[in-house]
Amino acid sequence: MPETIPDDSVGIVETQVIHFSEPLTLECDKTLSEYDIAYETYGELNADASNAILICHALSGDQHAAGYNSMEDRKPGWWDSAIGPGKPIDTDVFFVVCVNNLGGCKGSTGPNTINPETGKYWGPDFPIVTVKDWIESQYRFMHALNINKWCAVIGGSLGGMQVMQWTIDFPDLLDHAIVIAAAPKLSAQNIAFNEVARQSIMSDPDFCEGHYLEKNTVPRRGLMLARMLGHITYLSDDAMRDKFGRELREGKLNFGFDVDFQVESYLRYQGRSFVDRFDANTYLLMTKVLDYYDPAADFDDDLTRALEKTSAKFMVISFTSDWRFAPERSREIVKALIQAEKSVSYVEIEANQGHDAFLIPIPHYMNVFGSHMRNIARDLPAREAVKKGEVAS
Repeated sequence: MPETIPDDSVGIVETQVIHFSEPLTLECDKTLSEYDIAYETYGELNADASNAILICHALSGDQHAAGYNSMEDRKPGWWDSAIGPGKPIDTDVFFVVCVNNLGGCKGSTGPNTINPETGKYWGPDFPIVTVKDWIESQYRFMHALNINKWCAVIGGSLGGMQVMQWTIDFPDLLDHAIVIAAAPKLSAQNIAFNEVARQSIMSDPDFCEGHYLEKNTVPRRGLMLARMLGHITYLSDDAMRDKFGRELREGKLNFGFDVDFQVESYLRYQGRSFVDRFDANTYLLMTKVLDYYDPAADFDDDLTRALEKTSAKFMVISFTSDWRFAPERSREIVKALIQAEKSVSYVEIEANQGHDAFLIPIPHYMNVFGSHMRNIARDLPAREAVKKGEVAS
C-alpha cells in the first residue's frame, strides 16, 4: 500500500454481501436453496440508474477489482489500472459494480462456505456451475441494486464470455458489451491445460477428495502446480524472454534440481502466493466453467444465431501475443456479429505481454478503451447521484 492513496484511485472500499433466499436452479439440475453474492461498488449511481456498469471477473478474479480494502493491502484490486477517477472506466462518471461469482472463494456461496443443509463446508459437493448460471444470478443481483439495465457489461478472458452470455440471455438489458481477450469457446488445447491443472490438484495427497477444509489441511502443492501451469499460458514467449531470459538466480549453475533460473523462482513464487489467497475446489470449478462454455451449442453450433437477438453495441479487443485466447478467436466473435448485422468495433492491440495484457495499462490499449468509454459517457443524462450502492428492500 502506498503511503498516500493516489488521486486516480477509488480509495478504500468495502466488500458487501447480499443474501438471496429465492432458490436458484442450476444447469446441472441441482438447486441452491439460498446463496450469498459478495460485491464491491465504485462511483455513484445517477438518478435514473443509467450509468451502471457490471465488471465480470476471470478465473482467479473476484469482486475486489479496484482500490484497497485496507491501508495494509499490499496492492490494489485486480483491474485498478482501468477503474477509477479519470481512468478508462471513470468512476467520476460511472457506477461500477463487480461481483464474486457463485462458486468463488471471496465471500459468495461456494465450496469454502457452509452448506446450510449439512452445517459443513460445501467442499466438493458444491454443484458444478456454468456461465449461464452466473448470468442468472447476476440478473437477480442487478434488481437487488435497483438497476433495470446495464449501461455496459465488461469483462476479460472468462469475464468476456460472461459478457457474451449476457447479450444472449438478456439481450435488452445492456446497452454496450465490451469483450476483451476472450473466445467463443475453448479449444481442445485449452481444455487440456485445464485438465492437467485439475489433475495436479486432485492428485495431491492433501486434497482428501475435496474435503481438505474439514481435515484442516490444504492441497498446497497441487494448487501451486496448477497455478504455475496456468501462469505459463498467460505469458507470451517474448514476455518471458524480456522479463527473465536465461538469467541465473545466483549467477551460477547449482547442478541440482532446486532453482537455477530466475523464471523458475518467479513461477514458484506465483504458485505459493496463489495458494494463500485461493481455494482449490473453486479452481476446479472455474476451470470447468471455462471448459463447458459454448453459447453456440444451443443454436446448432451457429454463433451468429446465438447473437442475433442482442441489441447491445459491441467492442471486441484482442492482443497480438495472446496465445491462450488468440486474436483469431476474437475475430470469430466479430465475424458472427457482423453476419448477425450487429454494431461492433474491433481492435487488435500490439502487445508482447500475452493473455495477461488485458490487465496491464498498455498505453495504446488504455487510450482506445478510454476513448470508447468516453463515447459511451456522452450518451448519459446529466448526473444527479443517489445513495451509493442502495439496495432494494
